[in-house]
Amino acid sequence: MKNIHASGSRSRSGLRRRNEILNLVRGGSIRSQEEIQRRLRRRGIAVAQPTLSRDLKALGLAKTPAGYVTPPAVVFVPVAARHDALDRALREFALSVRAAAALVVLRTPAAGAHPLARALDEAVLPDVVGTIAGDDTVFVATPAAAAALRLERRLRAALTPRHAAERAPA
Repeated sequence: MKNIHASGSRSRSGLRRRNEILNLVRGGSIRSQEEIQRRLRRRGIAVAQPTLSRDLKALGLAKTPAGYVTPPAVVFVPVAARHDALDRALREFALSVRAAAALVVLRTPAAGAHPLARALDEAVLPDVVGTIAGDDTVFVATPAAAAALRLERRLRAALTPRHAAERAPA
């Protein structure tokens, strides 16, 4: 039990330290790790340089000519909006959708594969393990053939009825 408590205590102090680092960086121009160490020490937090370096990396802080800056804010996009964006990308770029074993293969016009693969990745569909985009083809990996068939149906459903008949593979 003692080790668990010590580990939990270290974890809490690491969270506090990282929170203080963020407060310092957000509060003004911090030009060096040494300056961060000094300011943390004034706040009662001693940190070794390698640990501080790991903290800065984990927090996503970047050093610019003006000093350290926080990463851009992460914007939450609702699931429905991501799915709508995928449906728009499918209507714009998908020429055909076809399951092949545990893959779904989407054909697009030249240069259409990348935006379609990105929309698929951002939609975070449960049957999508990952995508690979070429110039005019997207390979979508799924966990199994049954998942590929489900995904094929889902992607085809997004195509307008007029285009669905035209775009169906022969």
